[in-house]
Amino acid sequence: MYTILVLEDDFELNQTVSDSLKKNGYRVLSAYTCKEGQKLAKTYTFNMAILDVNLPDGDGFQFCKWLKARCNSAVLFLSARDLEDDLLDGYDSGADDYVTKPFSMKVLLKKISVLLSKVGRNPNVYDDGFLKIDFELGLVHAKQKDCSLTPTEYRILKKLIDNKGQLLTYSTLLDSLWEEGVQLLDKHALAVNINRLRKKIETEERTYISNVYGMGYIWK
Repeated sequence: MYTILVLEDDFELNQTVSDSLKKNGYRVLSAYTCKEGQKLAKTYTFNMAILDVNLPDGDGFQFCKWLKARCNSAVLFLSARDLEDDLLDGYDSGADDYVTKPFSMKVLLKKISVLLSKVGRNPNVYDDGFLKIDFELGLVHAKQKDCSLTPTEYRILKKLIDNKGQLLTYSTLLDSLWEEGVQLLDKHALAVNINRLRKKIETEERTYISNVYGMGYIWK
């Protein structure tokens, strides 16, 4: 099941969009301010965010940039700001699509379906034939056997996969883990946990985590 964040300060519109999404089989997280949206983003994993631009404590463009720096969720703007510059600002901030108000719910649902189809058929499972991770159940299978990961190793693994192909600096990784309650004090402690993780999921022929010396880590 896909999970979607709806960040819209108009209570009635937020509920209308959220109810329609739920009726179409999506799991929905609703927020009305940037602060609420950030709190949800730090607590839950979602596949898409539907954002308004004008929000009580900030704007959607900045929230989009903040979100894209944390994860690879798709972003769709839903806004009354329909000038060409507004649309360009939306795309420049990292948005995948931009819908202006008023809008057709049928068209919005179709756009959402198309964007999510690019995420993958089952966004809660990573499976490359050697390593399989079920993020809903928290199960990891590698080297033809089940892997027992510590909570810290599992959170590191998920952070890396969520940002596949992107360099996560030591400070970025430590800060994001700290926000989730994982208190690793320095990059040495981080390295110890990553080395343990690599021994559990990698072989000489199959490697996933690359250490960029002096900078951080990349999920290849």
